[in-house]
Amino acid sequence: MLDLLIKNVNLSSGEKNVDIAVSAGKITAIDQQINAQAIREIQANGQLATAPFVDSHFHMDSALSLGQPRLNRSGTLLEGIAVWGELKPTLTVESIKQRALQLCKWSIARGTLAIRSHVDISDDRLLAVDALLEVRHEMKDYIDLQLVAFPQDGFLRYPKAEQNLLRALDKGVDVVGGIPHFERTMAEGAASIRRLCEIASERGLLVDMHCDESDDPMSRHIETLAYETQRQGLQGRVTGSHLTSMHSMDNYYVSKLLPLIKEAQVHVVANPLINITLQGRSDSYPKRRGMTQVPEMLAAGINVAFGHDCVMDPWYSFGTHDMLDVAHMGLHVAQMTGVEQMQQAFSAITENAAKVMHLANYGLKVGANADIVILETGSAIEALQLRPERLYVIRRGKVIASTAPKQCQLHLEGISEPVSFSKGLF
Repeated sequence: MLDLLIKNVNLSSGEKNVDIAVSAGKITAIDQQINAQAIREIQANGQLATAPFVDSHFHMDSALSLGQPRLNRSGTLLEGIAVWGELKPTLTVESIKQRALQLCKWSIARGTLAIRSHVDISDDRLLAVDALLEVRHEMKDYIDLQLVAFPQDGFLRYPKAEQNLLRALDKGVDVVGGIPHFERTMAEGAASIRRLCEIASERGLLVDMHCDESDDPMSRHIETLAYETQRQGLQGRVTGSHLTSMHSMDNYYVSKLLPLIKEAQVHVVANPLINITLQGRSDSYPKRRGMTQVPEMLAAGINVAFGHDCVMDPWYSFGTHDMLDVAHMGLHVAQMTGVEQMQQAFSAITENAAKVMHLANYGLKVGANADIVILETGSAIEALQLRPERLYVIRRGKVIASTAPKQCQLHLEGISEPVSFSKGLF
């Protein structure tokens, strides 16, 4: 007997009206008309089933801290960093942990079951590290939480950054982080990349650097990151996050840069909501969009994912950790409105992001973990159009969240009928 049988779902790949069989937390079959007994059966009626959403770039230590100790009045990146610096001395393990646990509940409700969170190690107490390690342990049955040791105040610029980063890794943080564009000089930025990649190589770890989060086309640390990835033999294990300076680079230089990123197998994470909010602030008009060159990198064969980055914190006053909102904004900003491009935008918050995190047994395929989200819509593109309800969120074959279908009752003259938002045009 099966543990779970999901009947009549559509898949993001385009397959329609298939059944999914689950036993012992794994997907055991995906086929037409599976006839078997199951402890639980879900009739999906042609709704979309997808692997869980993945947020490959987030800051859980600052999430839901909006207004503490004050609001970011200018809305700029630098004032956000200043506000966070003012909050850090008052932080406690418990305060960070409670905000993070609340965020995890939001994430589960929206079908996001894997998160890579950068955690600030420019606090000698490492309170955020301790708090998020506890959250990772407490939520491990529900969310794959991967932590990045992030030197917010600069790896070389902050005197104890290397010491703190090594301590964080010793405690169990998963990934080596960096922020080369925040160092004092371009040379120090390059030196920080070199040392951080050496640490990752020595310890056999992944790398994810905030890189070139700037409007300056001469901020070219991604070039150094691709080089050091090759030098240290880290191909496929390194991610460059943001890369917003690429939105201002000339086409000739980018034509050289893209093959270097591809050759080094560096993953890229763009953060549409934050990139278009924080970048281009010094422009009058024309005003730059601020997001990196997503379609161009995808066309070059580079793995590109989208991240949420922030939710209600010093840098971003909005967000509910809905990855469909992220992809929806991303395809608008990148002008990815072709049919294949919209599918790519959906992949940027699912399979592409899973590759960034090196998630094992991810996806809707036989033998993978039975982590499944059923949405109130029929296709991936409709999901982007409508950002529908997550009817069922399933983790290892067990329903861990469910939501009633969304419906509005009209009360118009001569008309009284429900309006459903579950179907688009795809």
